[in-house]
Amino acid sequence: MSLALKEVIRIGEQMLADAGVADAAIDAKELYCYMEGLDRTGLMMAWQRILQDNQCEAYFKLVEERASRVPLQHITGTQEFMGLPFAVNGDVLIPRQDTETMVEDALALLGTGKLRGADYADEKVFRGGVEVLDLCCGSGAIGVSIAKLHKGAKVTCADVSAKALAVAKKNAAANGCKGVKFVESDLFAASDFHGRFGKGKYQLIISNPPYIRHEVIDTLEPEVRAHEPMLALDGGADGLEFYRRIIAEAPDHLKKNGVLMMEIGYDQKEAVKALLHESGRFEKIIGLTDLTGKDRIVAATVITVK
Repeated sequence: MSLALKEVIRIGEQMLADAGVADAAIDAKELYCYMEGLDRTGLMMAWQRILQDNQCEAYFKLVEERASRVPLQHITGTQEFMGLPFAVNGDVLIPRQDTETMVEDALALLGTGKLRGADYADEKVFRGGVEVLDLCCGSGAIGVSIAKLHKGAKVTCADVSAKALAVAKKNAAANGCKGVKFVESDLFAASDFHGRFGKGKYQLIISNPPYIRHEVIDTLEPEVRAHEPMLALDGGADGLEFYRRIIAEAPDHLKKNGVLMMEIGYDQKEAVKALLHESGRFEKIIGLTDLTGKDRIVAATVITVK
């Protein structure tokens, strides 16, 4: 039985809504666009199109997969971030719009020494060839975006997962960022960080580390807890395990007046700022919000020993 496209998508939307998918209307349309290689304009132009049985069958198969709570991005294999395409799969976190805020702040910092329009770091620190480390890089969304959008940046992406690095390398190549370097490392543990990528190298270390408390993992949406890598989610008992390690080691890898910038959970600002203060190795410790007004970023400048 043939159906009009608008009716097929309406049925798909209802199937997704019944399965508890939050953005059922959006995802129902996105699945058809993915199936037919259309953008939103093409979808609207095809709205009255009559679909044949085989087309309906193919579409509802995709809907059923999404209804089983497989992330949309795992079905389509891609996620846009900072206006750039990024391949994603079950080996990496799906890049979130919240994280774009941190990349935008990093780009402003590298370009002007300012954060949110206010003087933050000496702009001389970022003149010339700027070295940036994306720690816990996952898909490479942060590091590759910086490499693409700040032409003076020499970016290194590091992750403990070889599978994640394979995705990040693919994304760097797809976005024309041939100069990005990759290191497989448990934070700074790899010999690379004590050799060719030695101490005191980076003007900016930026990271979106695992920060979800272990006890919270089971309460996350099925798309997250069942399909995204636990390695990139679990921040230990209090969610602060990786912040402690990064804060302890990052100063040795930052250049004079270099900056550490980290994404945080909405309720972690004061705890992470306290860790930075307690280390005695950072100053200018500030918190920044995302577009919804939630705490999202903590930044600090390394104290240079004279």
